[in-house]
Amino acid sequence: MATNKTERRQRIKYSIRAKVSGTAERPRLSVFRSNKAIYAQLIDDAAGHTLVAASSVELKSEASGFTVDVAKEVGKRIAEKAASKNITAVVFDRNGYLYHGKVKALADGAREGGLKF
Repeated sequence: MATNKTERRQRIKYSIRAKVSGTAERPRLSVFRSNKAIYAQLIDDAAGHTLVAASSVELKSEASGFTVDVAKEVGKRIAEKAASKNITAVVFDRNGYLYHGKVKALADGAREGGLKF
């Protein structure tokens, strides 16, 4: 049994990663959330390469603070970058975070941008 929040998230993360893997045709959309920013990247696990990345740090000049709206913009940005590399379908990896709030907003923004989960 996990004794704190980070150990609990790590256990959930390992469980998810055992089931989810990305390929060149359908990469893994991995989400990382810190206290100050949110990051998303498309990863080809077969080759071990990051294909596309986006974060709220890129949007600092356009948006203020780290809100659900900023997370949605990051999702739209990752979808735009993926479209430029002809990527339309992804596997979503929430990285142990609850599918709620900013993580859900990022996923919704990516869907609006044209990515299929």
